[in-house]
Amino acid sequence: QVQFVESGGGLVQPGGSLRLSCIAPSGNFFSIYTMAWFRQAPGKQHELVASVTRGGNTNYTDSVKGRFTISRDNARKLVNLQMDSLKPEDTAVYYCNGRNVRKPWGQGTQVTVSS
Repeated sequence: QVQFVESGGGLVQPGGSLRLSCIAPSGNFFSIYTMAWFRQAPGKQHELVASVTRGGNTNYTDSVKGRFTISRDNARKLVNLQMDSLKPEDTAVYYCNGRNVRKPWGQGTQVTVSS
C-alpha cells in the first residue's frame, strides 16, 4: 500500500454526523509526521481542515472548530475525523495526508450534506 485509503463518507442531512477513517501507507511516514484531513470542493484546491501531531495535539480551521474532532491511532496507523453538526458547505471530497510533508493523494471519500 503506497497511498492513504479514506472511508466513511456519504450523504447526510444538515445537522447530521459522519465519521471518516484513513489508513496510512506502510512504512514510517505515519509515525514521523503530523497527519491531517483535507477537503476539496469542486473547482477548488485542497483545504486543510484539521491536523493532529504524533503526540495528539490538534488544530482546526475556523469553519469546523467545535464541530469536527480529529484523532489518530498510532498503533494501527489510523486517522479519524468525527464530523458533527454538518453543514452544506462541508460538502467536498475528504482526503488524509501529512500536514506539511505529503504522500501522493489517495482516492478520498465523498461527503455530501444536503436535505
